Amino acid sequence: MIPYYWQYLPLLMQILAAFGLGLGMVAASWFIGRHRNSATKLAAYECGIEAVGDARGRFSVRFYMVAVLFILFDVEAVFMMPWAVIYRKLPQITGSRLFGFWEMLVYLGFVAVGLYYIVRKGILNWSQDKADL
Repeated sequence: MIPYYWQYLPLLMQILAAFGLGLGMVAASWFIGRHRNSATKLAAYECGIEAVGDARGRFSVRFYMVAVLFILFDVEAVFMMPWAVIYRKLPQITGSRLFGFWEMLVYLGFVAVGLYYIVRKGILNWSQDKADL
């Protein structure tokens, strides 16, 4: 009778073949390829635009608030889609359909407060030229 661990031999061989192939390709490119460093090769590539200035420049808080707004609506979609899918089954799960409805209404209230805060602060009005809010 063959020991149990011998069943994993094909998997082990496949893993070794994958690593061997990868290492072989890297080694072949190292020995065959040309290694001439130039200013163009060593320069950082940033969306096709020449890098000018310091990378640690200051950004307006608006960029961060727009990111918060994105996360707010992203999380809203993550919570609302499953809720909408199981809405008809809520009486079986919670005992009452109204409980799930009021629960979602409270959640949407929190989302509305976040949106109201961002709109009230003028984050979405990019025509203003304020340095910081």
